[in-house]
Amino acid sequence: MTMGASWSCAPTADSCEAGSATPLRGTGDSIYVGSGTVDAQAVEGVTQRGIRVDNQTGERSDLGIRCALPGTTQFAESAPVVITMTLSDFARMPVVPLQAHAGPADGWLPVNMTNVLHTNPEVQELSTELLGTPVAVRATPVSYHWDLGDGNTIDTTNPGEPYPSEAVSATYAQEGWYNVTLTTTFTGQFSVAGGPWQDIDGTIEVTSDPVPLYSKSLESRLVNPDVPVDEDADPWIPERTPETEGPPNPDARHRTI
Repeated sequence: MTMGASWSCAPTADSCEAGSATPLRGTGDSIYVGSGTVDAQAVEGVTQRGIRVDNQTGERSDLGIRCALPGTTQFAESAPVVITMTLSDFARMPVVPLQAHAGPADGWLPVNMTNVLHTNPEVQELSTELLGTPVAVRATPVSYHWDLGDGNTIDTTNPGEPYPSEAVSATYAQEGWYNVTLTTTFTGQFSVAGGPWQDIDGTIEVTSDPVPLYSKSLESRLVNPDVPVDEDADPWIPERTPETEGPPNPDARHRTI
């Protein structure tokens, strides 16, 4: 009696080679030719092993082996694997939030003064790898949602421009600190191994860091005429605390520009 693990040299049953060789089986170190009729004629097909890869987890599942014969749909599928990028793949790419700009550079503006909003609509190109193949990804900003922090919001396809442009702008009706937040909608395209750009179905949204802005009530007051006025001096701006937060605007509304 020969001891050892059981093994077989026979081709996989579902492969094109299964009928083209005499199966050999063995136990331990003993080898013997299997009995039965074997088709020795070669099968002109393509043996395919299917593997499913989850792009999110990287988990690989073996789909088994099959023999694709010429003239069949399966044989046509033996062409190189088509790599595509889904919306969930796109959403996991490290798209950088756009830089939001609001109000004057000093970080405050008078109540009811125009608050100019703008950003740089820069197209971003990123890279990744799917199934061992390099893939380039292009993220293009197409629309912008501004939240002024007082209840007012703006939707626009215009990225805006710096002052003196007022293409995208708003005002604050009351005094206090507010956060201006920009959320940008991006469309995506991908290119496999330097090939043509292909559209990704759907869009993603990326939110920028908020811009703190203080709305200041300016009041006229008597000054000493003998003391020269410092035109460059800023009005006193309080520290940001719960007490200095700006209240909601009771007349807030949503606008589309």
